[in-house]
Amino acid sequence: MTTMGLTKKFLSGLMLVCAFGSTAQANTGGPAWDKAPNRINDMGALQNGAKLFVNYCLNCHSAAYMRYTRLTDLGLTQEQIKSNLLLTDAKIGDTMKASIDPKQAKAWFGNTPPDLTVIARSRAGANGTGADYLYTYMRTFYRDDTKQTGWNNLVFPNVAMPHVLWELQGDRRAVFAEVDLHGQKMQEFKGFEQLTPGTMTPAQYDNAVGDLVNYLQWMAEPVQTSRKRVGVWVLVFLAGLSFLTWKLNKAYWKDIK
Repeated sequence: MTTMGLTKKFLSGLMLVCAFGSTAQANTGGPAWDKAPNRINDMGALQNGAKLFVNYCLNCHSAAYMRYTRLTDLGLTQEQIKSNLLLTDAKIGDTMKASIDPKQAKAWFGNTPPDLTVIARSRAGANGTGADYLYTYMRTFYRDDTKQTGWNNLVFPNVAMPHVLWELQGDRRAVFAEVDLHGQKMQEFKGFEQLTPGTMTPAQYDNAVGDLVNYLQWMAEPVQTSRKRVGVWVLVFLAGLSFLTWKLNKAYWKDIK
């Protein structure tokens, strides 16, 4: 097998591994991935997503390939970043590193929390984009007293991560029913039962998660909007150049039969 073939095989296997945790539950009655809202050009939504990321995610997860100064691309000034988003002794030019000790995190959760810089790209799968996965994942946590953290997740069963946004969403439990699937007894998901309300309504919570996911999507490639815009102009230029080349070729050979 060629090197290119091995590389494609490796990448395909890696994508299957990343998607396995989410698709396995879906095959036994778990949820399909919901479509994440597209707000990649909404500066207000991205700013709110950055605030949620810093306040709720950055305690355990790093974004080691993103610098705080890059948040100026979202319309924030350096003073606003320093006042509202620098919650540790980090400097404005530093990368976004978690405040937790990785060794302590592994001892508490069993795994070192992954870096989130490109998480929105790495979680893409057959069910949708990485943004769809994250949007569904952050909205399907439920109470499970059998787990060490007290939480479980429909998209990623037995996840080591607790529900960091539970105060916003409130306490919920998942309702399952036993069904017979090809001669095997399986647990089929029926819905959620709200135990205690959160500080947000369900609609407000979904909107907040949408902002957070869009920020994660933007963080994975901050120049994607510019890349797409420049790409359109490049295609227009190439189309015009091709037309001119065709006309010049036709004019050059017109007297030759």
